[in-house]
Amino acid sequence: MGDYEHSADVRRPPEEVFDYLADVSHLPEYFSGLEKASSTGPEEVAVTANVEGERYEGTAWMHADADARSLRWGAEHTSGYHGELFVTGIGDVESRVTVTLHTERADGPGIRAGLEQTLADLKRILDGSGTEPAR
Repeated sequence: MGDYEHSADVRRPPEEVFDYLADVSHLPEYFSGLEKASSTGPEEVAVTANVEGERYEGTAWMHADADARSLRWGAEHTSGYHGELFVTGIGDVESRVTVTLHTERADGPGIRAGLEQTLADLKRILDGSGTEPAR
């Protein structure tokens, strides 16, 4: 069982960052292993993923709260996987994205590496750079 947290700063206004993240169709662009994601209902997402060599097709849930600039999500399988993401403003033109994950899986280094890679990809897409330590 594990809880993980990682942050990255992005040189984009918080509203733009949140709007990008809240759009389910963008998930495969930055979420490693996720091949396809599409909204199938108010908080339901159909996903196709390749995780550690195994193909997974199923349904996940995602709740977006624009006022709080937060996302919460999870998957309906036995790993107990769920997470939260918060976008906070650093002035008017920068944002900090903080992600927390919980899973019943014990693979700490692999999960941590995947989380770090996801935020590095997000940062590269949104501001054209790699990750920098959160200030």
